[in-house]
Amino acid sequence: MPTSTQDSADTVRTRKVSNRVTDRMLSALELPERGARIHYDQVVAGFGVRITQAGARSFILNYRFEGRERRITIGSFPSWSAAAARKQAQVLRRQIDTGSDPLASREQRREAPTVNDLFARYAEEHLPTKSVRSQADDRSMWKKEILPALATKKVANLKPQDCDALHLRIAKDRPVRANRILEVLRKALNLAIRWGWIERNPAIGCRKSVERKRHRYLSKDEISRLIQALEVHTERTSADALLFMLFTGCRRGEALNASWAQFDVESRVWTKASSETKQRREHRVPYSEAVARLLAKRRAESGGTFIFQGRLGAPLREVRKTWKSACDDAGLIGVRIHDLRHTFASLVASSGHSLVVVGELLGHSSTQTTKRYAHLYDEPLRAAANGVAQSIEDERVRSD
Repeated sequence: MPTSTQDSADTVRTRKVSNRVTDRMLSALELPERGARIHYDQVVAGFGVRITQAGARSFILNYRFEGRERRITIGSFPSWSAAAARKQAQVLRRQIDTGSDPLASREQRREAPTVNDLFARYAEEHLPTKSVRSQADDRSMWKKEILPALATKKVANLKPQDCDALHLRIAKDRPVRANRILEVLRKALNLAIRWGWIERNPAIGCRKSVERKRHRYLSKDEISRLIQALEVHTERTSADALLFMLFTGCRRGEALNASWAQFDVESRVWTKASSETKQRREHRVPYSEAVARLLAKRRAESGGTFIFQGRLGAPLREVRKTWKSACDDAGLIGVRIHDLRHTFASLVASSGHSLVVVGELLGHSSTQTTKRYAHLYDEPLRAAANGVAQSIEDERVRSD
């Protein structure tokens, strides 16, 4: 080993001094007049303590790896004792002998991506594949819940306990939201596996909250009262948007982002762009005379690109205040905006139309999604069964 070494952090060359490094020796060391001095240990090759002009004492290990001279800092005295530091130096020496570079490994860990980096790449590469509304919802989950809890953690260091703790904290008040947040985090971590950041997904296996499916269908009387409240509401744009949702069964985002260019007035067909639908595919659906009248009214009262236009020509973004006041006026309790979609589906199903028709009108990409409305066919099916039974009975009477 050379009699002197150059430390890139020093302004002068450091001198090599050999001796057995002990705590007592470290306490008695004189400070260099300038720069730093390294005292090497006589027991472990390359192990020593570096003392600066300011009095800082740090244990180091000098070694060669693939022809390069390297130096790694083990720790500072007195947080580390000389005996503990020497033992760590021996561990590092064994790693070097087996072909590992401990300094490179430390640098790699230091530069490893954090959860904040995970979100940045997720936002750049995955979010654009989702609808505008889903993108906004995902960003909200990251900004409000995931990042405040996990932003600085290394992705490679995430444990299932971290994901469980995040879910449990949110689930205390919002169990369903906690499940959605966990799904978003799990998807991002699956992408991290594909990017080569990690080998396993710590969010897999985390227990979700029990979700109780809730479907509220408005009765004919409730529908009548709601329509009456919306028709006289002072906030015409948002009230018309809610009526439009009731008469089409569309999702809120589809209604609020609907533009005139999507409607073929002559054929009475609404073609929703793939970017606006949840299933990410174009949805072409005929609409009723009631919707045609509503559209004609909107066209006569307002111009612009969007059917339900807000300020500065942008689509209307908020209808909740109008919804709440209309429900209050109509005497409706426990009804959500999304229940308008369920109500539309229930009316189609109870009229005897097939599940295929229900699915096409709602824009379902899976028949499994539509099957949730199967129980609404009880009355039409019962009527059909009664009709068959009555025919059999009539035939038996005639035979007698």
